[in-house]
Amino acid sequence: MMYDTLLSRKVKEIKPSGIRKFFDLASQMEGVISLGVGEPDFHTPWLICESAIYSIENGQTHYTANQGLFELRKQICAYMERRFHLTYDPQKNVIVTVGGSEAIDISLRSIVDPGDEVILLQPGYVAYTPCVELAGATPKFIELTEENQFKLTPELLEAAISDKTKAILINFPSNPTGGVMTKEDYAKIVPIIKKHQLIVISDEIYAELSYSEEHCSLANFDEIKDQVIIISGFSKAFAMTGWRLGFTLANETFTSAMNKIHQYIIMSAPTAAQYGAIEALRHGEKEVQKMKESYEQRRNFVVNGCNRIGLKTHLPQGAFYIFPSIQNTGMTSEQFCEELLKEQKVACVPGTAFGEAGEGFIRISYAYSIEHLKEAIARIDIFLKNRKF
Repeated sequence: MMYDTLLSRKVKEIKPSGIRKFFDLASQMEGVISLGVGEPDFHTPWLICESAIYSIENGQTHYTANQGLFELRKQICAYMERRFHLTYDPQKNVIVTVGGSEAIDISLRSIVDPGDEVILLQPGYVAYTPCVELAGATPKFIELTEENQFKLTPELLEAAISDKTKAILINFPSNPTGGVMTKEDYAKIVPIIKKHQLIVISDEIYAELSYSEEHCSLANFDEIKDQVIIISGFSKAFAMTGWRLGFTLANETFTSAMNKIHQYIIMSAPTAAQYGAIEALRHGEKEVQKMKESYEQRRNFVVNGCNRIGLKTHLPQGAFYIFPSIQNTGMTSEQFCEELLKEQKVACVPGTAFGEAGEGFIRISYAYSIEHLKEAIARIDIFLKNRKF
């Protein structure tokens, strides 16, 4: 039997992740230094782990409410108000999800129909385009540029909107560029969002890792707050990637719709992880600050190192990635990464993994120790000198 013919057309047309390709190649080689993983190298703070372990020891191993433990939802709302000046109701506006990935999926599936367009920013996280397509909508791309520090401008947004546009999915601080939008930047696009009644899905998983300025959300603008669905979670700031815990914040109508999907496909997020997250929000902010300070030091080290060896790199203001240009080498992004991995055993991610607009760039994660990063920069330097770029 030709099982391939039985597969969903949508699934067959989706391209495999460009990031996974290089992880798979690197895993088959010895002595590889990876700069590709978007994951903190810190262990989850012990106070969080201890709380989760204690919940298991006390027999708290059953399903929670679909939307998550009420105490966790209360703590999420208190944290968002304390940290980002955003007010939400724990009963009406919050769903605890299995990571930010589920949150993105249910937010899209709750609002789009076939024929709708969803604006995506490129370079952008690899999962966004497949999620839009699997939800039945059509992605429409805006190309962000290094000259504009990978920001979304009002001119670009207005030009991308059509009568089919239903929503825009944004991610600031950005993976892969580290770009951010300030309050002043957002103020320029708020009138456009309001005028066209766009739904905004705002992936703010790196909100705590904003370096120069306090993070601002489009939901901070009262006139469009109810048009914004915030996606966030615990993976990046609290070093809880393997716990698979995220959340959505949205108006009551959107939350109710998303919860319909969530309760059928998930039931509820992992119970022990939820108890750990409660402790994270109550007492974990000092640990987040320590990790953020370390990331900022690493960012400065890697940016200076890349510029010194001839890879032009802007200074990103958030997340834990840099997006250096390799255009002066004359190589494509994929060719550069393949040959660097083969010759110097350094794994980076080609910019094209994040869309066609990423051609001419590579993504480097600096969520690693300074020693790890120092050796990687030295090897990239040798790679460039051998080619006399």
